[in-house]
Amino acid sequence: MILKFGSQILRVDAGELVGYQVNDHEYIHQKGNPGWRNSDTEMFPIIGPTDEVDFQVETPKGIAVQDQHGLLREMDYELVSQSETEAVFRKSYKARTPIANSKYPEKSNKQFLYWTYDFEFEKKFKLKEDGLEISFTVSGQRDTPFMLGYHPAFNLVTKNPIIIAEEHSISLSQIMAVGSRAFKVIGYEEVILKDKNELRIRTEGFGNFMLWTEVPNMICIEPITFYPYEVEQKSLHEGFQYLHDTAKTFKVYISLND
Repeated sequence: MILKFGSQILRVDAGELVGYQVNDHEYIHQKGNPGWRNSDTEMFPIIGPTDEVDFQVETPKGIAVQDQHGLLREMDYELVSQSETEAVFRKSYKARTPIANSKYPEKSNKQFLYWTYDFEFEKKFKLKEDGLEISFTVSGQRDTPFMLGYHPAFNLVTKNPIIIAEEHSISLSQIMAVGSRAFKVIGYEEVILKDKNELRIRTEGFGNFMLWTEVPNMICIEPITFYPYEVEQKSLHEGFQYLHDTAKTFKVYISLND
């Protein structure tokens, strides 16, 4: 699927952002290149690892079985609507429905995952004059617990890219030194990636970022509602938000920093 607006070209494959070009420059990490096998995904309804607690997460409705970063990524999106500049995708889940775990058996002893609540998850891409807006809407019954993280990977082309978070300047070497835990940027709704050009990543509703890479040609800049390494895995539930009477929407804006 290809969406266009002016000099912007957006490529989406089954709900995954696989390309975002502005003036012929590609800003998204391409599959097959060193670093990561994907270009974006979502972390829901939990963020973080669960292996130390036998992949069990405590919820108000009992124990759920979750592998790292949740089960949403194991489900397929359905296309809801599409236009020249917008596309909407959805995933729906019924409580305790077993979902096949792609990490089994090589990286996990759990063949199936499940959550203890129904939910509906909508992902919307919208190209606008000033850039790309990606929104995520979570709906379900009142008091449904969840965490949400968006996990896009950005292409790097210079030797010394920098992430700016207000007064903080973060180098690629600092991020790589943290390893799999990911570099935390807590309490910020906006960062700037300074590479060949400057890319602004602004969010609504997340409140934090974490930064991850193991290679110099890409960087994952991940808006998150909760940094999971602040607590032990047995206490991961401390990072939950809860739905109220209406759906909750989170947004990510990606644009050139002119």
